[in-house]
Amino acid sequence: MNQTTFIIDAMHCGACTGRVERALSAETGVQDASANLMARSARVSFEAPATPASLAAALEAAGYPPARAQALIHPEGDAAKAAEILAAQSGVFSVTPASEGLQVSYAQGAIAPSELIRALQDAGVTATLASGGAAPAPVTEKQAAEAARLKRDVILSAVLTTPVFVLAMGAHTIPGFHQAIMNSIGMQASWWIQFVLTALVLALPGRVFLRLGFPALLRGAPEMNSLVAMGASAAFLYSALVVLVPGLFPPEAREVYFEAAAVIVTLILVGRWLEARAKGRAGEAISRLVALRPTSARVQREDGVIELPVDELAPGDIVLLNPGERVAVDGVVTEGHGWIDESMLTGEPAPIEKTEGAPVTGGTVNGQSALAYRVTATGGDTVLSRIIALVEEAQGQKLPVQALVDKVTRVFVPAVMALSVLTFALWMLAGQGFTPAFIAAVSVMIIACPCAMGLATPVSILVGTGRGAELGLLFRRGDALQRLSEVKIVGFDKTGTLTMGAPALTDLIAAPGMDGNEALARAAAAEARSEHPLAHAILAEAAARALPERQAKRIKALTGRGLSAQVEGAPFLIGNTRAMDEAGIDTAPLAAQAADLAGAGKTPIWIAIDGRLAALIAVSDPVKDSAKQAIAALHQAGVETAMVSGDTRRTAEAVGRTLGIDRVIAEVLPEGKVAAVTELGRAGAVAFVGDGINDAPALAAADVGIAIGTGTDVAIEAAEVVLMGGDPQGVARALVLSRAVMRNIRQNLFWAFAYNTALIPVAMGVLKPFGGPGLSPMLAAGAMAFSSVFVVTNALRLRRA
Repeated sequence: MNQTTFIIDAMHCGACTGRVERALSAETGVQDASANLMARSARVSFEAPATPASLAAALEAAGYPPARAQALIHPEGDAAKAAEILAAQSGVFSVTPASEGLQVSYAQGAIAPSELIRALQDAGVTATLASGGAAPAPVTEKQAAEAARLKRDVILSAVLTTPVFVLAMGAHTIPGFHQAIMNSIGMQASWWIQFVLTALVLALPGRVFLRLGFPALLRGAPEMNSLVAMGASAAFLYSALVVLVPGLFPPEAREVYFEAAAVIVTLILVGRWLEARAKGRAGEAISRLVALRPTSARVQREDGVIELPVDELAPGDIVLLNPGERVAVDGVVTEGHGWIDESMLTGEPAPIEKTEGAPVTGGTVNGQSALAYRVTATGGDTVLSRIIALVEEAQGQKLPVQALVDKVTRVFVPAVMALSVLTFALWMLAGQGFTPAFIAAVSVMIIACPCAMGLATPVSILVGTGRGAELGLLFRRGDALQRLSEVKIVGFDKTGTLTMGAPALTDLIAAPGMDGNEALARAAAAEARSEHPLAHAILAEAAARALPERQAKRIKALTGRGLSAQVEGAPFLIGNTRAMDEAGIDTAPLAAQAADLAGAGKTPIWIAIDGRLAALIAVSDPVKDSAKQAIAALHQAGVETAMVSGDTRRTAEAVGRTLGIDRVIAEVLPEGKVAAVTELGRAGAVAFVGDGINDAPALAAADVGIAIGTGTDVAIEAAEVVLMGGDPQGVARALVLSRAVMRNIRQNLFWAFAYNTALIPVAMGVLKPFGGPGLSPMLAAGAMAFSSVFVVTNALRLRRA
């Protein structure tokens, strides 16, 4: 399955996103298409026969052309092979021979020239970038540029509109103003001034509505710009005819509405400008993450220290890090001892101690000690780059609740146009005359623009996921926000999630007639190559006691039970009670001690040598300091908690009692965790929190999988939410944030729908027969602009969540 992303600047409302998605989905081979109004982008999953070029053509035919860029690449050797490789890259439209190499046309946002060069090199083709189109500006930069452009348009439109508004409305609001106009320049001259200035408003700052609105209307796909273009143009054309050929109209119908056309354009431009400014603030989280990347680093070479751009660093380089300096890329400390502030990535305020061999992450800030580290990852492979990619991907996702909005906006604009025509017809049939009917029809078109509906969901996702990143909470998928808010029960893995994941051996009890130290020495031999946390505890204790080394072979892991081996020529078995029972080994002599250890929250482990019970050891995994507060916070949020563990029941229940967990499911084999999650799910939506490889199936099976970021990559890939730190309190933070985002989305949707539902009838004039107010086109434009600004501003409150 191929994936690509198109940047589409022509999207302006919820109706636009729906048409983009339908245009892409109609192409054979497209599996999924999702357009994002905030990011002005569309993400497509497709397979043959669909290609990026065919998808781009479909978008252009629908009136939403994707942003394109050009790159000139010079391959060494077989140009035909290079062209074939480049053409196969997702996001490439075409590859054509040029005098200096190959001219590549590609979709901005889907692929970059550096990635094209890397694809050739991976295929064994040496190539250089002769020239490349400018990299697509980050979304926040584009939004800032859009806000600056709109500000210029607003100023120009306001300067041109003010005289029109004063000339038209002064007579209605200022005593004697009308007579002053008649006695000075005259009404006809006043109308001509309004005509010229309004024409400039529509031709200059307002041309965007005409340029986009009417073509969409002619394609049979009207959208927000169509409504504005029709409303403003209708008011202008009617007024222009009154000025140019007044004989077409009876004297009572000779009124001009230039101020309506000009003010409509100005107010909507003001709304868009304020909206663009607010959007820029909404995307600041990504900007701050990007800003964490240093531009250069000091690298140790044989002949001294040189300064290199970060983009030129390679794995294996030794980078010198001064006190207070920001880490350039991911690496491992090779020299020095100090503390590094990782709060911008994990959300945890306490600096982390770093010694030789400790990992460091690009973007974090060094403390007061000088360090040196070896580069292990660069470019898109660094943790910071992966975080940015995850956040951007989540921000481009749609929530299930958006499906309702899409269905409404799909029919909304055509329905509004029909209502506008109906309004005009009803007023004319009622004998109210052309002017009231015309004003009401234009007001309906203007008031009903579905901008707020289209922004209600994506802007909240943008701000919410950005805020989550600042708190060390990564939502790998946007829809996880909605599902997490609905969770009724949270299940935890124990080891490494609620506990430190680094158990220590606390007890060694020899069986009657056996040597406890010998049993431990053999256990260390058998566990020497194991990665299991309990193995590390056994090896650490054996080393601490300076026990002699033993030789082990035929080592075999018994999943969920223990380990068998041949140590010093004798059969050896270490594991839980089930392993002993299956081997027919009698554990009765130490059963009472095992029960006491389990009751104390320790894990009893049996050791058998040559078919006889040799010793009982106990391992305890300390509970994380914040685990109890995390469970309490979830209870306060009205969520039930559970713990799923492979430990013995008594051990697991002891930990559960300590933490105040509601339900404890113990003695669960790795493959049994999925069944345990399914069982928990019968009480409602369930989230599962884990960190190990054996947690991956349960994370995938849960309604929401939450991975501890300090865990394995497999667990993180299987989860929808990642806690960058190891603090389980992040689960409660994520839950609270998801609920805040969904509450914010519901507020936005209510405002958008209620606003249109309430004001469309007012604009139609249903209250006028009862002495109520109508709605002028100018007030309609102002209300419509305010609606969009309100939605975006409301979403910005999530920055303080």
